[in-house]
Amino acid sequence: MDAVVEKLTLDGKPSLFLRILRHRYLEHYNRLFFLVFTVNVGILWHGLTQTGWWPKQGTDLSVLLDLVLANFVVAVLVRQQYIINFFFWVATRAPVSWPLWIRWSLAKVYHFGGLHSGSAVAGTLWYAVFLAGLIYQQNNPLSNTPKNLVLVAFLLMAVLVLIVAMALPSVRRRIHNQFEWVHRFGGWSVLILFWVQTYLLAGSFSDLIRSTSFWGLCIITFSVILPWLRLKKVKINIVSPSPHVALTRFDHGVTPFAGSSTAISRNPLLEWHSFANVPAPSEDGFRLTISRSGDWTGRFIDDKPKQVWTKGIPTAGVANIEVLFRKVVYIATGSGIGPCLPHLLAKKVPASLIWSTRSPRKTYGDELVDEVLGAVPDALIWDTSSRGKSDLVKLAQNAVRATNAEAVICIANQPLTQKVVYEMELQGIPAYGAIWDS
Repeated sequence: MDAVVEKLTLDGKPSLFLRILRHRYLEHYNRLFFLVFTVNVGILWHGLTQTGWWPKQGTDLSVLLDLVLANFVVAVLVRQQYIINFFFWVATRAPVSWPLWIRWSLAKVYHFGGLHSGSAVAGTLWYAVFLAGLIYQQNNPLSNTPKNLVLVAFLLMAVLVLIVAMALPSVRRRIHNQFEWVHRFGGWSVLILFWVQTYLLAGSFSDLIRSTSFWGLCIITFSVILPWLRLKKVKINIVSPSPHVALTRFDHGVTPFAGSSTAISRNPLLEWHSFANVPAPSEDGFRLTISRSGDWTGRFIDDKPKQVWTKGIPTAGVANIEVLFRKVVYIATGSGIGPCLPHLLAKKVPASLIWSTRSPRKTYGDELVDEVLGAVPDALIWDTSSRGKSDLVKLAQNAVRATNAEAVICIANQPLTQKVVYEMELQGIPAYGAIWDS
């Protein structure tokens, strides 16, 4: 691999149109977000032209509430672990004999978060319309709307706005722990308030169970509770080859599939962190490669807890899309080798590897490095402590040319991942990497 790095580069200057089309603001995540909005705008237009939605005495609140909950059902379900695994299963059924442009698009399945955020925002906007209609109807002398319903609605609206505000990418990155708390406790509060509101609107239990909102809330409630039904505290074993990393082994009767992730916590009510599972062929259990990248991971490496909490099931991640291509190039930096390693060990798809990291043997230990080289003998391991910063875009381009790979999968930090994916796709190479949407 070293021999070809300096020679081979991809040719051609992308057009302005292609640069715009491949811009991250037009990525599949945002396309799905706007698709949801387009559907909702179409529904709004239909409602504006149908007099049944706007009777003389006010607004048909039940229709608006159904629209709110329909959006929130979608928002919650697309984050359900079983649904996520189903999405990936369906998308990766396509054979490699299909045209590359189809497989290229199918492999963007991990952008499904656009459906989540689009539906959540649309549901919040519909609720604002519902609240306006409720206030108007409350002021109608002939209205029989419960007086305390407006108070519940105002509380619900305030929490929804707070959740949306905290989920803005710039806010989420800056205060991620607070975002997680608001998303969790705020989401539970919204669910409780929706149940109260729906009952107040129904007026009786018999009317409640006949309402569409009741069944929508049942779906949301079940989906929220489901992962917590699998909450358990498990024993772990941690080996730290260096102060930078904790190689964490789990052996509690679960052997996840390659390309999945597990969420772990030391305090299940406050924060959860997902890491890529590293199962080994013919071995029970799995490992997580946890590097020092913040307060939580730093304390985890220093304290070396004996037990952690897990919940839910192993969930598919971006690298699962490798099976849609004949050959792939993996680009990893630092502990990004963790998500790549199970795929390299499984050998489902011929793969090349470029791993850029500081002092790999000193940082991650001889055992892990030898395991990587055993899976990919010609892997390019770029030691940044001796060779300096790598140009991963150039290295990726050359690896694609040298191996005739069909796709690049990059596991690195956010700016670098976005750069590699953008530059590869400008050259007509399908490229994939995490999008930090959760």
